[in-house]
Amino acid sequence: MVDVRLEGLVKRFGKTVALRGINLEVRDGEFIVLLGPSGCGKTTTLRIVAGLERPDEGRVLFGDRDVTYLPPKDRNVSMVFQSYAVWPHMKVKDNIAFPLKIRKVPKEEIERRVRWAAELLQIDFLLDRYPHQLSGGQRQRVAVARAIVIEPAVLLMDEPLSNLDALLRVKMRSELKKLQRRIGVTTIYVTHDQVEAMTMGDRIAVMNAGRILQVGTPEDIYLRPANTFVGGFVGSPQMNFFDATVVEEGGSVILDAGDIRIGLPPDMGEALKEYVGKTVTVGIRPEHMYPEDLAPPKLRGVNIAGKVDFVEALGSDTIIHLKVGGKILVIKASGSHHYSIGQDLTVIIDISKLHVFRKDSGEAII
Repeated sequence: MVDVRLEGLVKRFGKTVALRGINLEVRDGEFIVLLGPSGCGKTTTLRIVAGLERPDEGRVLFGDRDVTYLPPKDRNVSMVFQSYAVWPHMKVKDNIAFPLKIRKVPKEEIERRVRWAAELLQIDFLLDRYPHQLSGGQRQRVAVARAIVIEPAVLLMDEPLSNLDALLRVKMRSELKKLQRRIGVTTIYVTHDQVEAMTMGDRIAVMNAGRILQVGTPEDIYLRPANTFVGGFVGSPQMNFFDATVVEEGGSVILDAGDIRIGLPPDMGEALKEYVGKTVTVGIRPEHMYPEDLAPPKLRGVNIAGKVDFVEALGSDTIIHLKVGGKILVIKASGSHHYSIGQDLTVIIDISKLHVFRKDSGEAII
C-alpha cells in the first residue's frame, strides 16, 4: 500500500479550467471521498491519479515516487467505474482473471487470486455464470473483484453505486467499506451523494468549481463547515441561511435579521465584535431547530415564532417549512407529531449549533 499526494494540480480542457490547484494527501490505507456537484472536477482528479489524464501543472506522487507522467499500467492502480464494464462474452471467473492474464501471472496464481477475490465479494458461487445472468449488484461486485484481484497499491472508484437501486446502494456502501478495511488498500472514492461520503469516508474532500474547499472527517465537515458552500452541500435537508446585521446592545452582541433576532452568549459575541454594523450570513441546520414542545431540556436557545407553510411527512421524520416574516425556515422534527398548514408554531434554535459566515467570501467566522 502507499500514500498518495496531489500537489498543485491544474487541468484545462480548451478554455475550461477543470482543476485550479488541487492539493491533497491521502494516507496509506485511508478511504478518502471526493464529494461535490457534477462538473466540480472530482472525476478529472481521479483520472489524473489513474494516469488516464495528464495535468497541465502539478504532480502526483505515490509515496516518494513521482508518477505524474507514468502510464496507468506502471502505476499499480485499479479503477471501478460507474458502469459495470464487465465483458459480456466472458464468464465471471474470466472477467475477474482478465487483468492477471494480461500481466502473464502463472495459471495457479490466477486461480488462487480469483477465488480469493470472489470469496471476499461473496460471488464465488457465480464464477461460471455470464454477466447477463447476474443482477446489477452482482455485476458491480464482479467489477470490484476484478479491481482488487491485482492487489493494487491504490484503488479508485468513480460513483460505483449510482446505477444501483436505493436499497442495494445502502447494502453495498457498508460492504465496500468493510472490504476496504479488510484489504487495507489506499482508496479514493468519487461521489456526489453526501450520504455515501458521510458513511464511507475516513475523510472527505469537498470540491466545487475545480477547487477543494475543505478536507476533514465526516464529523468535521458536518459540524464545522469551512464556508457556506460546504455547510449547504452537506446535510439533508439543507442548512438554513439568512442574512443578519451584527449589532451591539447593552454590551451584548445580537444578530438582527428583522423578524429574527438572536442574542449571542459572550463567547460567540466576542468572535463577532469586529463585525458590528456589518452584514453576515447565519446558518442553522434543520435538525438543530426544535418545535417548542420537543426541545431538549436545558437547551441554550432562542425562540422564533412563525406559521407552518408546508409539511413533508416522511414517517420517521417530519420536515416543517416555517414562514417567519418573509423568510422560510426548514425544521426537521420527530415524525410522530402532526403539524397543519397555517398553524402558529414556535421553534427554538440551538444557539450552540449556530454558524456565522462572512457575507462577502462565505468563510466561516463561528
